Amino acid sequence: MTRHLLIAGAAIAALSLAACGQPADQSATAPAESVVPDANPAATIPTMADETSAADFTRLAAQSDMLEIQSSQLAVERAQDAEVKAFAQMMVEAHTQTTRDLKTAVEAAGQPITLPTAADEDVTDELNDLREEDAADFDKEYIDLQVDTHQKALNLMQRYAADGDIPGLQAFAAATAPAIQQHLDQAKAIQDRLANAR
Repeated sequence: MTRHLLIAGAAIAALSLAACGQPADQSATAPAESVVPDANPAATIPTMADETSAADFTRLAAQSDMLEIQSSQLAVERAQDAEVKAFAQMMVEAHTQTTRDLKTAVEAAGQPITLPTAADEDVTDELNDLREEDAADFDKEYIDLQVDTHQKALNLMQRYAADGDIPGLQAFAAATAPAIQQHLDQAKAIQDRLANAR
């Protein structure tokens, strides 16, 4: 009898220990975990590029120009609205010049920065989406893209002009921002007109 009790007791103890290792009741530990803040949130949350770093700023500025130039070249060919077509031609010329100015600013700053010469995945995806637009929707989609891209470019220029790490590139950003603001205002005016025409 004593032997059976010992065996039964040992079995119960073994089952109890096994149950302790199981994640059966998460609710007891969940509140404690949610109260403790993440010690290193940057490790779990994707971070944006550091727009005040010369390397990131120049890369983003160059990619923005590529998107502007290549999307606008497409619009010169495909746009049906005369004002959209004229705006696109102006964008090709203006952002080709901005690209030259950026290269000059990088060289003058004496920084070991190599500007990208090919569109990145995000720019390529935007261009592919625009190429696939129907003729009836192309003008609107192109102008919507111009508004979005110019707003991002303006934010980039203003941020770097204020907080950038290389004075020569800060001067470039400060000088470029007003032109981008003007392009943004023109794109928004065309966007409003196209929206009201529908």
